[in-house]
Amino acid sequence: MTVAPSLTHVLLIPVVSGSIFSLLTVVTTWLFVRRAPPRPHFQPPVTVLKPIYGVDRELRHNLESFCTQDYPDYQVVLSLQRPQDPALPLLRELEARYPERVTVVVADSAPSMNGKVQNMVIGLGAARHEYLVVSDSDAWAPRDYLRTMVAPLADARLGFVCSLYRVSGARNVAEKLEQLSINADFMPSVIFTYLTHAATFCLGASIAFRRSDLEAVGGMAAFADYLVEDHELGRRLHARGLGVCLVPLRVDLLADYASFGAWWTHQVYWDQNTRAANAVGFALTVLTRAVPFAALYALAAGLSAAAVGVLAAAIVLRVATCALVALQLEDEETLRALPWLPLRDLLALVSWALALTRRSFVWRGHRFRLAPGGRIIPRDETA
Repeated sequence: MTVAPSLTHVLLIPVVSGSIFSLLTVVTTWLFVRRAPPRPHFQPPVTVLKPIYGVDRELRHNLESFCTQDYPDYQVVLSLQRPQDPALPLLRELEARYPERVTVVVADSAPSMNGKVQNMVIGLGAARHEYLVVSDSDAWAPRDYLRTMVAPLADARLGFVCSLYRVSGARNVAEKLEQLSINADFMPSVIFTYLTHAATFCLGASIAFRRSDLEAVGGMAAFADYLVEDHELGRRLHARGLGVCLVPLRVDLLADYASFGAWWTHQVYWDQNTRAANAVGFALTVLTRAVPFAALYALAAGLSAAAVGVLAAAIVLRVATCALVALQLEDEETLRALPWLPLRDLLALVSWALALTRRSFVWRGHRFRLAPGGRIIPRDETA
């Protein structure tokens, strides 16, 4: 059964615009990787804030990568918001192993706001230095990570530095879908945004900034009721006339999803984060979704030979451009996951639609309501 030609033509708009965008990400990635990395001559004392909640996959391995950095003077603050956290014994062990470097801070705190911000507020009380680096607990960093992240802050015109990150170590289909969501979709978009100045962004998984600038925009506690605290921090720093530097360095985030359902819940939550950060921009990403709209076009056209050809061309172009981006970023794992990309893109349209309508989310077993402007409001129920 076919649909009116006018409708099928409308469905072709995201197919064309999404395909053009995919080609542009190849160009912007090529331009980005050829930029000279910052020279790490500026090496002030640094405090690394690591908010911890539970035992992530390979937590010891990830944390030790920050305890063994090639950097002259730095502190790693590991913060917890519950004394009974199962990660605490490991953190104490690292504190004993690196006594001059690691500080463990524990403060009992009910999950009444953004949990990551809660942890960072706790950790900041023990921070000794002006220059701060925040990195998620599931991140692994190369030994030159701190030198590369902090060096650009020698420029007073910069307010924060972010690095790329990639999902690695996928063990099942769910984790491959997460890998593609970040490595083949989000990161190329970040690079495109950075080079074209299309929007303000801030990548909380790996960010460096000055404590004085943080205090000038309200301090860490000021972000407690924002779902996307990193974006709000970047927005406020940008409003003060401070720029961002995206360095050509990657940290690895280990995928950790035991089932498709666990990944799907996170995917919808991720899209809710993106919508909270930039509602208009998130809505407009519908114009980049070539594959799902090519599939809808093929169905609307009654699976005619021409329509199926459009779908096949959209899939081939999408996979090919993602492969070119992965090759430029030397990401072999993502190359191996690309057969799952069409499925991931189809599911992404569904999660996009759900994120547009859902006004609540679950974090660490507690349910919160999402208010206008990206603010979060606790709800009494537990999930």
